Order: sequence, then C-alpha cells, then structure tokens
Amino acid sequence: MHTGDIRTRKAVIIGAGRVGSHVALCLMNQHLVNEIVFLDVNAEAARAQALDLDDLASGLGDSFTIRVGDYSDCADAHFVILTAGRSRRPGETRLQMLDGTIKVLDGIVGPLKESGFHGILISVSNPADIVVEYLYRKLDLPRNQVFGTGTSLDSARLRRVLSETIDVSSRQIQAFCMGEHGDSMFIPTSRISVEGIGLREYLSLRDDVVDTIDFDDVMRRVRESGAAIIAGKGCTEFGIASVVAALVTSILHNEKRVVPLSAHLDGEYGESGISAGVPCVIGSTGVDSVLEIDLSYDERRAMRKSCSIIRDYCEKVMPADE
Repeated sequence: MHTGDIRTRKAVIIGAGRVGSHVALCLMNQHLVNEIVFLDVNAEAARAQALDLDDLASGLGDSFTIRVGDYSDCADAHFVILTAGRSRRPGETRLQMLDGTIKVLDGIVGPLKESGFHGILISVSNPADIVVEYLYRKLDLPRNQVFGTGTSLDSARLRRVLSETIDVSSRQIQAFCMGEHGDSMFIPTSRISVEGIGLREYLSLRDDVVDTIDFDDVMRRVRESGAAIIAGKGCTEFGIASVVAALVTSILHNEKRVVPLSAHLDGEYGESGISAGVPCVIGSTGVDSVLEIDLSYDERRAMRKSCSIIRDYCEKVMPADE
C-alpha cells in the first residue's frame, strides 16, 4: 500500500504537549483534517487536551472528531505528526537533547511500524535531522513519506529578520536556511531575492535602507530566536505549528511548494546516509523531489561542515554495524 490508497483526512499526533496541541489547533482552524487522534504516554493529559479542543470544534460549529487513541489508529492515518520528546531547556542546544529523544523514539517506532502505517510522517522532534534519519532507517518507508520540519522554521525567522532589516514585508522575501536545524545551519545568501529581484540589486535600488547586510549578525539573530523564546516561556510552539499546517496544506492540495525540510539525502550535495535541511518540492506524495541547487564555494563548505556534525551524531545512535 502507499499514500494513494488513503482516503481519510486523519492525523495522528504523537505527543499531546504544547507543540502537539498547537499543531492540532492549526489543523482544526484551517479545516485541514476531519479527525485528530492524540497518542501520549500521559493519557490523562492527552484526554484533557482533546476535550479542550473538542470545545473549540463545538464553538466553530464543525463536525469534527478529536480523541485519544492507540497505535492501531495509525493504520489508516493520512498523517502521523511526531512531536514527542521534552522541550529544549534554556541554554541547551538541540543536539544535547539526543539521548532523551532516542529513548522516546525507541518506544514509538516499533508500535508505529507494526500498526501498518503507510501515510506521511512529519517529524518535529529535536534534534530534527538525526530524528528524521533514525525514523527513515527504522520504519522502512520511502524517503518521500518520512521527513522533518528541519530548517523551515529557521527560514521563517530569517525572512522576519530580513524584513526588519530592509523594511519590506516578509511575504515579499524569498530566502531559506540549509543544513542542520541547529547551530551549524547556514544561509545561501546568493539565493535571497525580493519578489524575484536579487537582494544586492534590490538594495542598490533603495537608497532609503541599508546598502549592505551583515549576514553574521542576521544568522546570529535567527539562531537566537528560538533560544530567546525558550528562555522566556520554556518552549516554542506557535511558529512550528504553523509550519506543520502549511506542509499538510501543501500535501492535501498538491501545491508543489518549495520548502526547506529535513530529508534523507541519497547523493545530493555529495552526501548520503544522513538527513539534512535542503529545499524540497512538497506535493501529494510528500517530498516529490529534493532540489540540489548550485551553492557557492563557501556555501558548499558550510553544507559539508553541517552534514559532518549530523553524521557524527547519527553514528552515535545508529552505529554502522546495526
């Protein structure tokens, strides 16, 4: 079976915490699915989330099912959205979450595989790229059906920072981050444009804004966005939930949207056997294609460095002799 056999608009969300509940909220508000099932080790808390969201559905006047279930619910689910794992702690890197996350995943992959799930798995859990590679190797699903949000939230933050810097709506800016969803990600600056006008040319046409951009500072602000939110409130939840909803929209409507996601690489960018943040085409089958764009010399070096960090951590949790 494959995704084409699925006729339901059912999403199973593994992890009913703040991220999982806000993903559910976004899916409901945008009328993207008609059934949401929470799976969580804390069934009581998950039931409370479902009840609270059911009140929302009633308020919206929607005929909608939201409930707590078990892994058998994955068999006919169009989407499984993985948000399980604890939140990042203030001052902690995403990579420092690895051991705890793998322990959680070990309890998920077996039941998920045994359920007969054959839909599209969108992973949000950190460290994003290592988790996606782990899931890809363990679940035996095609790579188009197993991917992570990767650098898509970083890219939204990048567009916001650029918007503030050059005084133009973030909707007009085409820009994205690549590599690890973490400290080694980088910006392909040669690919930034404003409504199709290259950034350098755009800046030369507007003498009322800065004429050059300090990309080290831009990158610092993008990297620190998540840390600042975590320091203030303990987790990030709204931005990432909107990213997941946009991915579900693109899949359901076969939009062929280009989005930077964490996907398994099979020779692209000279990398294999890891997952990393790269521009992908998203359509009805998930990742329709991984786009291997031309990178400058410095960008290729940054990609290699980022991928080597991901590979080192993958080898720690998935030794080659497994």
